[in-house]
Amino acid sequence: MKDLEELREEIDAIDKQMVALFEKRIEAVLQVAEYKSKNSIPILNAEREKQVIEKNIASLKNKKFSNATENFFKAIMSISRDLEAKDMWQDNNVKKKSYVKGLRYEVKENIANEAENSQITVGFQGVSGSFSEEALNNYFGEKVYTYNFNHFEEVFKALKEGKIKYGILPVENSSTGSISEVYDLLHKYGLYIVAEKCIKISQHLVAMQGAKLEDIEEVYSHPQAFEQSSVFFKDYPEWKLIPYYNTAISAKMVSDRKNKNIAAVASERAAQLYDLNVIKRDINYNNSNYTRFIIVGKELEIEKDSDKISIVISMPHKSGALYSILRNFSESNLNMLMIQSRPIEGKPWDYLFYIDFEGNITENRIMDAVEGIEEKSTYFRLLGNYKSDSFIDINIEKRG
Repeated sequence: MKDLEELREEIDAIDKQMVALFEKRIEAVLQVAEYKSKNSIPILNAEREKQVIEKNIASLKNKKFSNATENFFKAIMSISRDLEAKDMWQDNNVKKKSYVKGLRYEVKENIANEAENSQITVGFQGVSGSFSEEALNNYFGEKVYTYNFNHFEEVFKALKEGKIKYGILPVENSSTGSISEVYDLLHKYGLYIVAEKCIKISQHLVAMQGAKLEDIEEVYSHPQAFEQSSVFFKDYPEWKLIPYYNTAISAKMVSDRKNKNIAAVASERAAQLYDLNVIKRDINYNNSNYTRFIIVGKELEIEKDSDKISIVISMPHKSGALYSILRNFSESNLNMLMIQSRPIEGKPWDYLFYIDFEGNITENRIMDAVEGIEEKSTYFRLLGNYKSDSFIDINIEKRG
């Protein structure tokens, strides 16, 4: 029997042969990538990979190595697919001018504290008692000057025109998903996310003082509030649900009309502000009902402890393009938090991808990784780098 040193020398010799064969295989893979690129052939061919594995297992002299052989070739083919994707969608000879590395930004200690001390103006959609106002007060405090607007786009226009310093808008709910309109407007107006605030949302059925459940015929609120409370409304199919601007405006309208046959889905604070009675509490079906708000500004501002990055990209309308970009996150050890697509207006079947991931762009490692994503994209824009916020219960905060 050979001793350990002899066995190791034998393995080293085999490894040397394997490296030469591996290099030869990669050269062939890159030729395949060139052919696929010219002929618009997808990178992944599952049937072909299955045949390769089966053929090589059949060639084994010792069948007890079948599983190991299958894993071995799966690993090789995964590496091959990645190299194909890089070769197809990244031109190493023509390097685009980096948008990311040319960005100018201001690093701040704490945006909320600076805003409160300088008494700047902040805009939100809705009226007093809206969840947007709750999030605004929770993030900035009550020393800032606030302006309310009827529509999301009016907030963006005011920001663009310099009428307000920041705007706060809902962008995602844990029960109903993303608010697509806000994403579209963020792209349209070219503004930046400078911070975020997450709050727990409790929806209540509110009506005139003295009104009871049996009096209600119509209910007004924002469509997402209806969706968040859909299970509750199944018990009242005779009620007419009427979409309205937002929850607080709905509550104000019910108060103004002074009709005990109408109600609104709104917050407890809105009920208090507009002298309404909460006739049914917590009607949202998900007890962990949170909304994430973004604070938007005209300039890119980054706090020192920022740990979350938002980007929007588009990519070549070719197979393997998305795979190539997503692989970049894995290779760079970036933890992706969210990805969602939005159609590009005027370009059927083309999409913008909004992506959130962990990181601080002032770090060289993160900057290089983001630049790598930019290079593979046909369109790239950094939306912001800010401090992530954990979920909080605004009602608990008030009681505390």
